[in-house]
Amino acid sequence: MENTPFYFYDLDVLNQTLDTAMYATKLDNFYIHYAIKANNNRKILETIANKGFGADCVSGWEIEAAIEAGFPASSIAFAGVGKTDAEIAIALNRKIGMIHCESLEEIWVINEMAKALNYRPQIALRLNPNVNALTHAKISTGLTENKFGLTVREFAELVTILDELNNVEIVGLHFHIGSQILDMTVFEKLSERILEIVPQFERTIGPCTYLNVGGGLGINYENPTEGIIPDFDGYFETFRSGLAALNLPVHFELGRSLVGQCGSLRTKVLYVKKSDEKNFAILDAGMTELMRPALYGAQHKIEKLGTNHTDNNLMYDVVGPICESSDRFAEGVELPELKRGDILTIRSCGAYAESMSLRYNGREAVGNNLKRTLVNTTLRMVKSA
Repeated sequence: MENTPFYFYDLDVLNQTLDTAMYATKLDNFYIHYAIKANNNRKILETIANKGFGADCVSGWEIEAAIEAGFPASSIAFAGVGKTDAEIAIALNRKIGMIHCESLEEIWVINEMAKALNYRPQIALRLNPNVNALTHAKISTGLTENKFGLTVREFAELVTILDELNNVEIVGLHFHIGSQILDMTVFEKLSERILEIVPQFERTIGPCTYLNVGGGLGINYENPTEGIIPDFDGYFETFRSGLAALNLPVHFELGRSLVGQCGSLRTKVLYVKKSDEKNFAILDAGMTELMRPALYGAQHKIEKLGTNHTDNNLMYDVVGPICESSDRFAEGVELPELKRGDILTIRSCGAYAESMSLRYNGREAVGNNLKRTLVNTTLRMVKSA
């Protein structure tokens, strides 16, 4: 066993997931852009680009990473509520396919920067549809209380100044209401709101030729083996039927659902500590390698590697080595009796694990170098048995 902790990726699972998603849209005017924020590992990006997906980026670095990995610039959509001037310049100079704008002031900035470059980019307006995603509050983005998207007031003001925005072409709409959504009625409600908003856009702005409904499709964290492939059929059918009246090409920005189940985090038991009330399994991985439990209270399935029996099971609080009480992966997990040196695998870490890793406590973690070599985190690309 290699030095731990490390991220373990199964490329067979990744390819099966990508093929299933692509097949589910093959008869439609649907376009999938991979949300790079979910996992920006170079090999993952190259695999997805080679399948013909587009890219959804939220930083200038992600735009450059996407292009280096093989995504055509024309397939890239650039989102983000706080784009810097330098990032906007990258998008304009690279002539990417679409910029999603989230405030009136941002549109002004892009308009002026595009004028200086003598280039007229296409932009889409991200509107907040006020649809409850029925997910964790920290990953809900579609309510009026959230920071994302143009406000109703800004949209009304935009309509009055269209003649002054001569250096951008406003061609459509962008929505994204949240992440880890498993209830398809949420997407039905989004579709209903889109049917109300598109005619308003066309009355006040002009023809709508671009529609991006975001992503948000969740995965099965509780039982990843049975739920290895997300419900792509149900997801796309919801939009297929809900938006049929518009007869528009529809763009999606899926991240977690494409890569979440292909990755896991392998980690070693450093110590087992027992008290009168609890057993603690202290691991060499922590919130620096997997932030989701500390940040969201998220739960991942934890398994002892190399065991198929349930003899001598005990209850453990599984915790990391970081100097924070929030550095815990789970409480009261039933596992085979653990000892120092045992290897655990934390499932469903293909998304928002490596990409969110950090250097807190001086830990070695993923940086922004596509050619990085890590000291204590080894990337393993494998084929499934």
